[in-house]
Amino acid sequence: MATEPQAQLPLFYKDLMPLNSRDHGKWRARTVDKAEWLGQQHAIPLTVEEFPHAQRDYPIVFSAGDNPVPLALMGLNEGINVFFEDDGTPRGDAYIPAYLRRYPFLLARLNPDAQEMSLCFDPSANVIGEFKEGPELFDGDQPSEHTKGVLDFCEKFEEAGARTQAFVEELKSEGLLMDGEVAIQQNDKPDTPYVYRGFQMVNQEKLQQLDAEKLKSWNDRGLLPLIYAHLLSLDLMRVIFAKQAEQGKGPLAANGATAS
Repeated sequence: MATEPQAQLPLFYKDLMPLNSRDHGKWRARTVDKAEWLGQQHAIPLTVEEFPHAQRDYPIVFSAGDNPVPLALMGLNEGINVFFEDDGTPRGDAYIPAYLRRYPFLLARLNPDAQEMSLCFDPSANVIGEFKEGPELFDGDQPSEHTKGVLDFCEKFEEAGARTQAFVEELKSEGLLMDGEVAIQQNDKPDTPYVYRGFQMVNQEKLQQLDAEKLKSWNDRGLLPLIYAHLLSLDLMRVIFAKQAEQGKGPLAANGATAS
């Protein structure tokens, strides 16, 4: 149900090219009204800063595997997104994760030994180029104000990513992550629930067994609210399931096959 993004390139990125004034001095950014790369993606990485906003709209889970990543579920089945049309047109006004707002840009090291990270982009996104309209990416040979803003956003995203990784390591160190399972029953078929697996979640029993000193430390550092946001958001899986049924997507559209 929720697996880690591929190790070669992050989710959505098909290629990476460093942004520079020599090759892209006359390029501009353009605004798009649809995200074609998103329409059939059901899980989007989240940073911990986003939990309070994301938990209002999405179930927050952790990917399966040894290196779990927090994910916002936009659908319960692979290839299904109830918040966007298949062509990437948004449905409604749900919170948009920072991971999506960052694309097609990314900070990356141009070689493994490099200390500094360079601002790169995915040329296949067709969001920046030699367009007639849109904010310029360079002012002469210097980054424009628009590009400076993009760079600042990407830097803050990397910092948030480091804090997110540290949060997950805290959960792992206490053995709090367990294989998740959610069973959703239909009124007309109470004995044949749809069972969703393939993700991780916080084990509430183990959380309650943590010693008082650890709980106080986590509360003082703002970690407990993040855990509660995750746990409370899981009830939204039933909402997502209902949206899938309403939109004619998911297991109900495939003769009710159990999904996992």
